[in-house]
Amino acid sequence: MLAKLTSKNQLTLPKNVVKDFPGTEYFDIAADQGRIVLTPVTVSKTGADDDRLKPIWDKIEKLGITEKDVEDAVKWARRPK
Repeated sequence: MLAKLTSKNQLTLPKNVVKDFPGTEYFDIAADQGRIVLTPVTVSKTGADDDRLKPIWDKIEKLGITEKDVEDAVKWARRPK
């Protein structure tokens, strides 16, 4: 299967590949010997990813950003123009 890199450096993953990862929204990306390796991850405030994401969660908390704020921002960004 082929995936084309867009002018904005984006790739669309083929449905045949993504179907094996239901519910996955995020992938860890690594370069390994000339290959791009995607590893599915679950982002949460606790767990294995916590150490890596702690500075981000701390900043979000310090800024007082809530999940509702994020939902509202996404709705605003996706509104018809």
